[in-house]
Amino acid sequence: MTEWQPVILSIKVASMSLVLVSISGIVLAYWLRRKDFSAKPLVEALFIMPLVLPPVVTGFLLLLLIGKQGPVGRLLTDIFHTQIIFTPYAAVLAGAVVAFPLMYQSAKAAFQGVDTTLEDAARTLGASEWRVFWTVTIPLAWPGLVAGLVLSFSRALGEFGATIMVAGNIPGKTQTLPLAIYFAAESNDLTMAGFYVLIISVITFSAIYGLNTWARSHNGAWPDKGLF
Repeated sequence: MTEWQPVILSIKVASMSLVLVSISGIVLAYWLRRKDFSAKPLVEALFIMPLVLPPVVTGFLLLLLIGKQGPVGRLLTDIFHTQIIFTPYAAVLAGAVVAFPLMYQSAKAAFQGVDTTLEDAARTLGASEWRVFWTVTIPLAWPGLVAGLVLSFSRALGEFGATIMVAGNIPGKTQTLPLAIYFAAESNDLTMAGFYVLIISVITFSAIYGLNTWARSHNGAWPDKGLF
């Protein structure tokens, strides 16, 4: 059971991270879709930063934020008498932060590819904004959103640098697959490292292959605009 623990934990962490980034990424991309304000480029640049920053830098910034001396860390201690640093929840947060740019950019491109005249037509027929979103916008943007979901899950599953900064490498508690691979290789246990490499490769390959197969079955329906 111990050998499979990093696999199970990584899938749980990536899944929980996916829930966070799917909600936040889709909501923010949709909300900013028609917004035009002077600080918008700055806001979007901040959203994309975790994608281009070294993961260890992202982890360090998270450590300053949620560490015992950080503003969030102190708040959690003072109000809830708890900490998320060096817990599985810190790994979830790290995975969500580094995967968020992929979800946001995919959702942004997907929403930009939606024909706004169809949304306007639904509004003229009396549909509420909520109904337009669920019955018109989401179905039309769905291929791009699925791409974002798959890429975000795969990114969260493979996160290493930020995770080790805020969650550490605690076997049985916070040791995810990438951490298990690194420390197994460092201790010269190449058999175990190779086993974990095979597992994570199969999972991510299956996710990407499934995405491509699904897209092909839907006539290659992708957003007209690129991710960036």
